[in-house]
Amino acid sequence: MRIGLFVTCLTDTLFPDTGKAVVTVLERLGHRVEFPAGQACCGQMHFNTGYRREATPMARGFVAAFGGFEAVVTPSASCAAMVREYYPALAAEAADESLARAVAQVAPRTYELSEFLADVLGVTDVGAYFPHRVTYHPSCHSLRMLRVGDAPARLLRAVRGLDLVDLPDAESCCGFGGTFAVKNPDVSAAICADKVAAIRQTGAQVVCAADNSCLMHIGGSLTRQRSGVATMHLAEILARTEDAP
Repeated sequence: MRIGLFVTCLTDTLFPDTGKAVVTVLERLGHRVEFPAGQACCGQMHFNTGYRREATPMARGFVAAFGGFEAVVTPSASCAAMVREYYPALAAEAADESLARAVAQVAPRTYELSEFLADVLGVTDVGAYFPHRVTYHPSCHSLRMLRVGDAPARLLRAVRGLDLVDLPDAESCCGFGGTFAVKNPDVSAAICADKVAAIRQTGAQVVCAADNSCLMHIGGSLTRQRSGVATMHLAEILARTEDAP
């Protein structure tokens, strides 16, 4: 299958190893992965902050960059949700029929990594090896918009050597919420404190998620507490093998 990697601006700028891990996993499964150089921000930050009209050119750029692929895969549930759930609304508000047609073609083929692997390809064992105690934080967008269900857990349980432990009150938000953390820092930090307390309660060595934005927020708190708990994107765990450091 010819797959376009939508790396997202956050991952490209701050967590490039996650993008590389996605490529590693998909190529290991025999797929051709390409990185369209014309891709940019999906516009989620603008849309969520009320700048819907300014987000529309970003939707046009996305469909132009990814229009020729059989599937578009991203290591971000929130960005996948933006494309699938809100691009149709942007096209309708702009009264742009050509954009609406392009979105109708591309948006349904845009997937977060875990749902693509487990539900589209039907693969849970990707040949990974990660001998550590891990807990999983389900991000709000993966739960409530994409509804990926237990796809990440199925993938993690198939990783050799991995001890997956349940996270108490797992469905609670981590408190990041993009610009919410900027506009409401005290509330955001309080929510994150509850999430980090739950993570530490598990005794996990690593907390993973399908969104680096959540991991960035959680990881900052874990580091300030000198907890010793690492954060890793799901893709990076799935990319590990016995030969990897």
